[in-house]
Amino acid sequence: MPQSRSRKGPRFLEVKLQGVRLRRGSRTILRGLDWHIQPGQRWVLTGANGAGKTQLLKLLAGDVWPTPSRAGRRWYRCGSECFDDPYGIKQQIAYLGAERQDRYEQYEWNHRVEVVVATGLHRTDIPLAPLTAPDRRRVARLLSRLRIAALARRNFLTLSYGERRLVLLARALASRPKLLLLDELFAGLDADNRARVAQGLRRLSRSALPWVLTTHRPEDVPVFATHRCRLERGKIVAKSRLSGRARQVSRSASGAGRSRAAQSPPLAAPNTRRAALISLRHASVWREGAAALRDVSLDICRRECWVVHGPNGGGKSSFMQLLYGELGVAHGGSIKRAGITSGVPLQVFKRHVGFIAPELQAMYPRHMRVVDLVASGLYASIGLNQSLRASMRRRALRALRRVDAAALAARTLRTLSYGQSRRALFARALVNEPDILLLDEPYAGLDARTRTALRSRVERAIAAGATAVMTTHHLDEWPLRATHELELAGGRVRYCGPVRRAPPRAIAGPR
Repeated sequence: MPQSRSRKGPRFLEVKLQGVRLRRGSRTILRGLDWHIQPGQRWVLTGANGAGKTQLLKLLAGDVWPTPSRAGRRWYRCGSECFDDPYGIKQQIAYLGAERQDRYEQYEWNHRVEVVVATGLHRTDIPLAPLTAPDRRRVARLLSRLRIAALARRNFLTLSYGERRLVLLARALASRPKLLLLDELFAGLDADNRARVAQGLRRLSRSALPWVLTTHRPEDVPVFATHRCRLERGKIVAKSRLSGRARQVSRSASGAGRSRAAQSPPLAAPNTRRAALISLRHASVWREGAAALRDVSLDICRRECWVVHGPNGGGKSSFMQLLYGELGVAHGGSIKRAGITSGVPLQVFKRHVGFIAPELQAMYPRHMRVVDLVASGLYASIGLNQSLRASMRRRALRALRRVDAAALAARTLRTLSYGQSRRALFARALVNEPDILLLDEPYAGLDARTRTALRSRVERAIAAGATAVMTTHHLDEWPLRATHELELAGGRVRYCGPVRRAPPRAIAGPR
């Protein structure tokens, strides 16, 4: 066993994988992994959706067990102590990923933010005792460090997707981990919050705390990361030390693309308005006593393409849920949908809508088959109230083929990566060939190739006449045919009208 150098000390974990493999059911997820993570190292883990990144982080965290083999070995070392399994030190490892965030939605854990962060102090999922004064002080310092102290008294499920991610990062840091595992930490964050998180990671880099961060976007690779590991089809195909120049080139190339897009000439405003599909008048939305939207008035007309943007917590997801019918308008305002009059069920409208949202991904049971998930889109339901008929199966498989995911049909959701689950949700949204697309951060957590392929599919639906409303934090995700934009901040409209700038003009993708 190699001896730990004195500069590392006993404060942080060293992890080594030798010939490790992982099978789930009949599928091999990870194979022949050799990886050594040492204190002081800050790793960026990359790879396509489905490569096995999330399962690898779970294996490091001790949440999944490697498949037994003579050649395979996983061990942990902290100072002079060595562990062949994670039981002795599992609580010293902090893991933050989309599944943990989804768990709060699934189980309706709607505690106050300060209480959620405090569960990290005691390493529990839910609060087991009232907060003490020292607990409150520690939580307050963490929230202040991430500049989200104003959220302390809010209930967790009233927060935006990005705000929840920041709160869970504070929770992870509250446990004073000896190894930090961050799965797509930057997904769903606006530019200011990405900068906040990067600043927090920079502070951590002053210590020898080792961490592993997965990301699909070059611009989200921190300049102070020290190593890169690339995973392909369950195998580690490259490991390297990152030089400062390599990090800067990667970020500069990504930034250049955004700059060119921002300097494109603005699109011409549409000359005429078409029939309104959705009309809002002085619409306000309240969630648990807090205003999520205030006094929004606009018309969304046929064949228009709206981009909704603004900071985390601005009201974007609440706006999308309002359009879809998951939230109602407060007294004094109104929402009207074409074809929906008194006595007509809202479900009639929903069957003409393709809807994608982070919370939708969290609602489905993990044992459900992908083909059943897609077929549920035929009825705009969560799950099926009847057995899968042959005609339903054919339509579901056709939708899966459209997003290059037919091979996933028989698999259960628990066996999918985050990106593969998102493909399944795209198939669900498209299965009815909808007239309206409501897409809330549809490309979050997707690799570049998957993002391009799905964006091409959305572009074709818009070109064929679908009306679209999409939220995003990234200019390079704006649809080519965007006609209008809505900027929200603090639940209020900052701008509503024709697009003021053009999205990137070129997009490559499968025909």
